[in-house]
Parts: sequence; C-alpha cells; structure tokens
Amino acid sequence: MTGPRVLIVGAGIAGLAAGRALARHGIVADIVERVGEWRAEGTGMYLPANAVRALDELGLADAVEERGARVRRQRVVDHRGRSIAGMDVDDIWGSGRCLAVHRADLHRILLDATRDLPVRLGAVLTGLAGDDQVKATFSDGSAGVYDLVIGADGVHSSVRGLVFGARAARPVGQVCWRFVAEGFPGIRDWTLYTGPGRAFLTVGIGGDRVYCYADLMGESLDPSLNENWRARFRDFADPIPALLDQGGDALPGLIEEVSPPVWSAGRVVLIGDAAHASSPNLAQGAAMAVEDALVLADLISNRPVDEALTAYRERRSPRVSWVQDQTHHRDKLRKLHPAVRKLSLRLAASKFFVAPYRPLRERP
Repeated sequence: MTGPRVLIVGAGIAGLAAGRALARHGIVADIVERVGEWRAEGTGMYLPANAVRALDELGLADAVEERGARVRRQRVVDHRGRSIAGMDVDDIWGSGRCLAVHRADLHRILLDATRDLPVRLGAVLTGLAGDDQVKATFSDGSAGVYDLVIGADGVHSSVRGLVFGARAARPVGQVCWRFVAEGFPGIRDWTLYTGPGRAFLTVGIGGDRVYCYADLMGESLDPSLNENWRARFRDFADPIPALLDQGGDALPGLIEEVSPPVWSAGRVVLIGDAAHASSPNLAQGAAMAVEDALVLADLISNRPVDEALTAYRERRSPRVSWVQDQTHHRDKLRKLHPAVRKLSLRLAASKFFVAPYRPLRERP
C-alpha cells in the first residue's frame, strides 16, 4: 500500500505510537529523535483504562501488563494516612484494565514494536517550510520533503516553536519530583496522600517497585527548594518517610500545560504533549498521546491529508478540552481549605473518582 510520505519528530511515547499506528495502515513514516542514544529515562506511569485500551489497539497492552502491574483501587488519604475516600477502578471505568508501569519499560515495548521503522537518532530539527509539501532541515545539513510532518516532541516542542511561534507551555503553579523506590512489595493501590499545599502519590509498578510523585502548590523550582524538597514531606505517614529515603535522585520539574491546544497548520500537525500538555492529576498524558496517534493514523489512511487534519482536530478537540477542564477543576479542589476539601471528597467521592472519566469510557 502507498500513502503520504510522513515525518514524525520525536520518538517518545507519542511518536512511536504514531509510527506503530501508521504502519498498521501500511504507511511507513520516517522518525527522527534529537537524542543521540537511547537511555532508560523517566520514572513511573499510571495508565487509566482508556490508555490501556488504546495500547491494546496497538497490540501492546498485554506486554505492558507483563512488565508492570494491575491497579485495582484508588484511594485518597490525608497526610497522616487517615482515609478520606476510595473506589475500585472497576466502579470508575465499568470495564477495562488500569495498569502502572515504569516509563522506560513502556518505551522499550514501543521501540520493539517499531523496530522495522526507520528511526534516526541525533537528528535535531532546524527548519520546516512549505505548504503542499514540507521541507524539513536538520542540524547535520540533511533535509527531506514530506506530505505530512507530525510533531510528537513533547511539552517543549521544537515543531510547535518553529511553526506556531511563541506558544510556549504555561506553568500551572505546581512543582514536582518523581522517582521509583524499590523494596515495597505491599504497595499496589493508587494512593494519594494530601496535605496543605502538598501531595504525595504512590502506586506499585510491578515487583517491589513503587512510583512516587510529590508536588507542591504555588512554588518555583529554585535550587534551594530542589535540594531540600524531601523535608517538606517528612511529616507524612508511613511509608512516605521510607520512600523519601530513596528520593535523592528524584527528577524535578515544573508542571506545565499547552492551553488552548495547538493542532495543525498547513501540513504540520501536533500530537500528545506537544499539542495539549495538561496537569497530570488525571494521568491522561500517555492516554491522550496514544489516542491521538490512533485517530490521526486512521484518518490519514483513508482521506487526503488536508481533510484528515481537519477531521483530526474536530474529533480530538472536545475530548482534550474535557480533560484539561477536569484537571483545572481538580487543581482548584486542592486549593480549598483542608477541612473543606476533605468533607467535599467524603460527601461526593464519585464526583472526584468517576465523573472526570465518564466521557473517556467511550472510544475516541
């Protein structure tokens, strides 16, 4: 089967998912990645049922579960460990698996699934020009002409910068640290510990490994804070202090979003965080990226490129906007007085656990 000549910029989760999805329609894309070699990067990921369903459509969900762990319950407790609210994930999603996995394992699964595709490492994109066809140029002096360029290069997308100008990601007022701890086989559930202006998430990702995510509200990531951040959580209940002992090399970061989402211009389209990065409080980053890849590949395979890009935006925009709106609601909830927040969660647990995901039960 022949089709449009496609370039995918970025070989992370979004880019490799797009490559896999296109290949299943007979379209072999060129994939470029700015890093010069693969490294086992990242920490853990919680994958709600819509993310797992999307991975299943790529034929990869079973491999992810084999490398990771099934999550069966979500809980919210206060920083002393006292229960506030909880719910089985089956009651949240109705059906479907929720999984947790190390990001490096998910990336390796996607790499294995796209090993027959041309992936060029160390290729830094420097320019994009053209209308009906796009000429891509790279820092090594090479160039190529494509019918479609897919920007899958993350929250600080170079494609977004080149094509859409100064639409930078916007901080949402949170700073976070992520790490994986080992030696805690008893931690399996998704559990959120909440304190005034602070939150600490734990979820088992297979074996005795635990993905840990800590954040502070209304902070900037200055060097002194990064050096002493663990002290902010030492008063949290067990097992948080023991987990913190393994957080010395935690990955720090500012939580940022791309809002309103940025979709396409001419023959250049964005997917995943490059288009619509969101606060992680719904764990929808990977889900939206893989869904983007599936929808775009399906449309590109049976329509002219211009029509496909219009249809892509029409199909994805309401769903992505819903996710961003729900993350904003959750962030507002966290800013309430602790006593008010606790009462709200206890009285309306389904509003916190179920309502944000209800439209996402349906296929994109």
